[in-house]
Amino acid sequence: MKNNKLLLSALCTIALFGTSSAAFAQESKSLIEEITVTATKRAQSIYEVPIAVSAFEGDKLAQQGIVDIVDIGKFVPNLNITQFSAGHTSSSNPFIRGIGLQDHLITTDPGVSVYVDGVYLGRQVGQNWSLSNIERLEVLRGPQGTLYGRNSIGGAINIITKTPGAAPGARISLEAGSRDRLNADFYGDMELSDTVALSITGGYKSRGGIGKFINLPNAGIEVGETQEVFARAALKYQPGDNFRIVIAADANDAEGGLRPYTTLIDELPNGAVFGAGFRNSDLAADPYDNATGQANQTRVSNEAQGLSITADWDWNDELSAKVIVSTRSSEYKAGLDDDSFEADFLSFPENGEADQTSFELQLNGDYGNWDFVSGIYYFEEDGINDQDPTIFLGGPGTFTLSQETQSMAIYGNVGYDVSDALRLSVGIRLTEDEKDAAVEINDDPATPGNDPLIAETASDDWSEVSWDLSATYDFNERMNVYGTIQTGYQSGQFPARPFCLFGFLDFTQPGNVSRPNCFVAQDDNITATNYEIGIKGQPLDWWQVSAAVFLTQYEDLPYQVSTTQGGGFNTVNLIVDQDSTGFELETTAIFSDNFLVHASLGLIDVDVDEQGGVKPVAPLTPELTFSLSPELRVPMSGGGEMTFRVDYSFRDDMYGEPSSDPGRLTAIDSRSLINADISYRSADESWVAAIYGRNITDERYDNARLNTGDYVLQILSNDASEFGLRLTKNF
Repeated sequence: MKNNKLLLSALCTIALFGTSSAAFAQESKSLIEEITVTATKRAQSIYEVPIAVSAFEGDKLAQQGIVDIVDIGKFVPNLNITQFSAGHTSSSNPFIRGIGLQDHLITTDPGVSVYVDGVYLGRQVGQNWSLSNIERLEVLRGPQGTLYGRNSIGGAINIITKTPGAAPGARISLEAGSRDRLNADFYGDMELSDTVALSITGGYKSRGGIGKFINLPNAGIEVGETQEVFARAALKYQPGDNFRIVIAADANDAEGGLRPYTTLIDELPNGAVFGAGFRNSDLAADPYDNATGQANQTRVSNEAQGLSITADWDWNDELSAKVIVSTRSSEYKAGLDDDSFEADFLSFPENGEADQTSFELQLNGDYGNWDFVSGIYYFEEDGINDQDPTIFLGGPGTFTLSQETQSMAIYGNVGYDVSDALRLSVGIRLTEDEKDAAVEINDDPATPGNDPLIAETASDDWSEVSWDLSATYDFNERMNVYGTIQTGYQSGQFPARPFCLFGFLDFTQPGNVSRPNCFVAQDDNITATNYEIGIKGQPLDWWQVSAAVFLTQYEDLPYQVSTTQGGGFNTVNLIVDQDSTGFELETTAIFSDNFLVHASLGLIDVDVDEQGGVKPVAPLTPELTFSLSPELRVPMSGGGEMTFRVDYSFRDDMYGEPSSDPGRLTAIDSRSLINADISYRSADESWVAAIYGRNITDERYDNARLNTGDYVLQILSNDASEFGLRLTKNF
């Protein structure tokens, strides 16, 4: 039935294009502005890129109700972005076409890479996700192993900021609303001389909580409360047309309350928590309240700093080079009191930090019928996660996990215009990764002179050649079809929580007690191969369409399965092979000068090889994703304009983890979210005033569910309804 849905959708799309193909050649004037993207590391029309890509213009994000990167996940086909990690409100976990990461610890790597101005962000917690100075945001779907390298087997998200000097002026935005919403940000762009330009961004964002810490009346914070201060400065020096250097620095500092979640205990009567006498009646009656008695489990915080230098040289009309050098650091404080009640039975307060450095040198050329993008890349990261004290089944201890990573790559992509209509391209990338990890566990840190129970180190390395082959054929100047085969790669990983029998790491201990080794990285590379055909462009002046059908085959893909069985909290990498088949559609139709509709549709069928008589499922992957966004513009007397916009988003039901348990304890219900925006733009476009509503029906839904074997963690969304006013002034 699922495959029939995919086939029917594909056939309907092909038929749609077939009926319109005779008409688009007669049209000459386009009503829809083409977006230029850099998905292939060179500027192209979004219609020319031979991959499935969605693009968002930065100045239009607020109208759509997009506040942060998580909101992007509501409007892109087969994309789902959750917030889960360590109970933090700043984490972002993208899943594209069934690939993502549920965890955040330093030994895990995401399957979807996130870039800001070409700089890869290695960690998902504690980074600066502010979208207040964005030129454009791109979502690339499918493996991007050749140009983007490791950790992009599901896709990549590019955040492109505004270039200093591109549009001198200033903007101030204020936003206030329900749930104590208060946002204020500014952006200034100025030319200091003929060769120097400076842009400055800064802001403050806050939102009240969604619940109370009922056993800690003096907590001073609410569940889900957020506050953040952020800033960014970029300096551009351009002495001539053939050279430019941009130096950018950014920082953010945030704190808030532990995200909303609850624990399901009664559903697992054989679990240790139930067996110890605890029941769901010990929890807060309202799941958005929290019944913890641990004051150190109420607050979360994060901060990050980054510095990047980007230099571009145009050596001549054909040859150019680019260098991107970056250093970043991030840290956070979070953790979960898993039992969700006053007794200190299961609690994991956590601190984490990571430092990364990256270097990329590109050499690019354009010689008429053929062009190329090539480069070398280096990345290193040093990070640590520390839980002190960690309380497991009432017993105190500590847990520290650290890792150093080095990654090097060389890549190239060559394109050739066979004719005015046909373009072929081929790419290849060689990547080598090396990881050194360490873990230390202490079961009784309060005892003076007590040595760590476990203190082990491990190292491993991997290498892989990724490649892609694509062809694009232009029907005419505005419509084309493409076919592509892409591969992607991810190195093996050390286990995130390497506890084994009796809560110990599995190494030979003094006294000749032998246990199997748990702290061993996955030997095999994680690989992906994507077969995709698509069609995109503007069949008519008033109609834009992008559609794709894909089959992605993953080998040696690690599914993270958590359990408390055996006396320790284990995260086991279940190695599977997975096939993902899907269809995606994005379309915009302008029905008149004043009315347009944008829609997106994603369908996916994920088939995972059976493991030990059990058939896993792709976690946090809805089979159906859909969005619909009508927009009406009404001219006003005096030259101003009113805009009425509604954005509807649907995500089908899914599972929170790979195991589709018969009791559906990790099943997550489908959700429908509606945003609304009514704005007035002045005749000279110098100011905009708006009334907004986000999640106007107050849909409450789960971000994730995790069955540990002793209890089920139900991670709730922090996304309650919100209504307010927004004012933007341009200078």
